[in-house]
Amino acid sequence: MITLQIILEALLITLALSTDAFATGFAYGANKIKMPFLSILIINIICSAVLGASLFFGSLIGNYIPGYITLIICVVILIILGLIKIFDSYVKNLIKRKQGIDKKIKFSLLNLKFMLNIYATPENADVNRNKILSAKESIALAIALSLDGLTVGLGTGLTDENPVRYIIIIAFSLITGILLIIFGRFLGNKLAQKISINLSWLSGLILIGIAIMKIFV
Repeated sequence: MITLQIILEALLITLALSTDAFATGFAYGANKIKMPFLSILIINIICSAVLGASLFFGSLIGNYIPGYITLIICVVILIILGLIKIFDSYVKNLIKRKQGIDKKIKFSLLNLKFMLNIYATPENADVNRNKILSAKESIALAIALSLDGLTVGLGTGLTDENPVRYIIIIAFSLITGILLIIFGRFLGNKLAQKISINLSWLSGLILIGIAIMKIFV
């Protein structure tokens, strides 16, 4: 049964996870880097798949852990990730400074240095600098963007075994992610390149809000 609470929580989760997608689209638009719809679709399919898998895995683990413990774990995960996202700009600036020491970056989906570089500066996924995000390059970007979904999905899945809720969250994640990347790129394209945008703090507040809802609702 689909309730207002299920829809509201699904919206909050997808909104918290999609702020990075919007900021990424904005960065690509500001830097005049084209994002073909296929690349956008690949990014969001991978992110939604990772989210769905982590929800399912979380629910499996939750079957073997007492309810009150899974609630505590879920709340702690969401609050910690929320706090990390609030200070996300500091973390990304730190990574950028470290990456600036060595500009030679090998393009590999399993290269940690490359993934950290994309996490801090998403437009760097355009490795060949042709101002077009290819399908291959979009996979690396998707992996970087899906890390939050992996954590949030695991925490959420621990306290919920409702498959309907999973389907709604995954569907919202796919649709919202696509729309926000397109909208973010449009805005970035219209506004000056010097304007920077960081919505990680908003994502962090939403995640902490979800954690509070888990306690009292």
